[in-house]
Amino acid sequence: MSFVIFLIVGLVAGVLAKAIMPGTADEPSGWILTIVLGIAGAYVGGFLGNLIGIGSGNIVGEILMAAVGAIVIIGLLRLFSGRRTV
Repeated sequence: MSFVIFLIVGLVAGVLAKAIMPGTADEPSGWILTIVLGIAGAYVGGFLGNLIGIGSGNIVGEILMAAVGAIVIIGLLRLFSGRRTV
């Protein structure tokens, strides 16, 4: 996968994760952080997918697994930072 496609997948996954788990006004957000969140989510989602035996194989599956990974990261960050939003 080319670097530009990797960034686009990260951006889309980060946006999906932030749409599902919106933050508060004091949480940092922006395009760069959203891309980083999506890329980190891709690694976590890929690890979780391999752990339970789900292989994506197509771009939509990879974006969804990256979004799931990004949601896990957001949840862990909120758990360990002590801030919880309803």
